[in-house]
Amino acid sequence: MKRLFLIGGLLAAFALAGGEARAQTGTARGKVLDHQGQPIADAKIVLDYQGGVSRKYETKTNKKGEYTQVGLASGTYRITASKEGFAPFFVETRVSIGDVTYIQDIKLASAQAAAQAAAAKTADEITPAFNRAVELARAGKVDEAEAAYKELLVKAPSIPEVHLNLGFLYRQKKDWPAAEAAYRKALELRPNYSDANAGLLAVYQASGQADKAAALATSAEGDARVQFDLGATYLNSGKYDEALAAFQKAAAADPSNAETYYHLGTIYVGMNKIAEARTNLEKYVSMNPTNAQNVATAQGLLQALPKQ
Repeated sequence: MKRLFLIGGLLAAFALAGGEARAQTGTARGKVLDHQGQPIADAKIVLDYQGGVSRKYETKTNKKGEYTQVGLASGTYRITASKEGFAPFFVETRVSIGDVTYIQDIKLASAQAAAQAAAAKTADEITPAFNRAVELARAGKVDEAEAAYKELLVKAPSIPEVHLNLGFLYRQKKDWPAAEAAYRKALELRPNYSDANAGLLAVYQASGQADKAAALATSAEGDARVQFDLGATYLNSGKYDEALAAFQKAAAADPSNAETYYHLGTIYVGMNKIAEARTNLEKYVSMNPTNAQNVATAQGLLQALPKQ
């Protein structure tokens, strides 16, 4: 009988020891949702112990967006949820031993929404500095404006408007290589950026790089601003055939620019192409343009053109 009591006592001791061992760990349980409150399945959950010892646990959410991790030491954990198409998010919480620790719901924003929010936050932070740089440039304080834009680039290097405006400042200083680099960076950040293309064209024309200007005009055939500026340059140089071709491309790319039709009309007048001249000048006047001088000229030409 004493032997039976001894065995029973040992079993009880083992049972107590096992209970104490289980009591030394904790359980974390939580849920991952999108911003509409819908569960996100198969989200990766990483529980990273913050107690100075490297302990990391990984699990995934089920179809209900729920996750459970057992066997955790007590202490603070950083719990990160991530899934493709969403921006990762983390919370920190303390896990206790014994009872289940329920973690606050983690809500993941879509990657696109997160990017838009980040861009909006960046814009809010840099807008005052950007406006200050613009005002310095308008006041003719070129060096100060340049320094202000460069300071902005340290905080936000990927804003195309900053590079565009720097390009304009470098043009004022006739620093053609720097201006070209700035405009090209703006185009890298925003492909087909019309203002940057127009700036590049101005750089090439002012610095006598005719080959580069021609190559840009070819690559930007669908850019109305570039074609219009190119047409004006040809027109001022007396190259009427080239000007006509450029303005025709500008009209095709942007039919809403009334001034394009004015220049087309005057070129056709010079070529004695009466029908084409009348068509373009009438279209120009009908669009109610704001350039009073050109309107007066167009109306005078229309009255002078022979009737057909």
